[in-house]
Amino acid sequence: MEKTLVIFKPDALNRGVIGEIIERFENKGLKIVGLKMKHLDDPVLDEHYAHLKDKPFFAAYKKFMMRAPSLVMALEGNRAVEVVRAMAGPTYGIEAAPGTIRGDYSMSQGYNIIHASDSLEAADKEIKRFFEASEIFSYQRVDWEVIYAEDERK
Repeated sequence: MEKTLVIFKPDALNRGVIGEIIERFENKGLKIVGLKMKHLDDPVLDEHYAHLKDKPFFAAYKKFMMRAPSLVMALEGNRAVEVVRAMAGPTYGIEAAPGTIRGDYSMSQGYNIIHASDSLEAADKEIKRFFEASEIFSYQRVDWEVIYAEDERK
């Protein structure tokens, strides 16, 4: 089973849609293995969004990300990274199809509700960035046997 990271950005928190989005992930069959709310500060944002540091919008984006807490969540499931990325939709909300998280909740490229890890390697680094090992839980969902076929429950 793969693990992946989702960050519910300040726009998701302020618009009151976190519960609906978590419900989508749970209904899909993904398992929540870590969840907490925190204010993201300069060092964490600089590290997490290092690939955007030279972009002209980065300072404004950091200000947006620090205006309210974010909710960070680790999910587990078969091909979790791919599943969550598909559920999130393209980065720019206007281009995201209805039925995706960004397609249903975002009209912006920067204020796009959630961050979702883009690879298994990134997910591993990002989960370690936001969670201590003791904050990631291992347990068996009671409905596991009806979510996955026997050969998929590894």
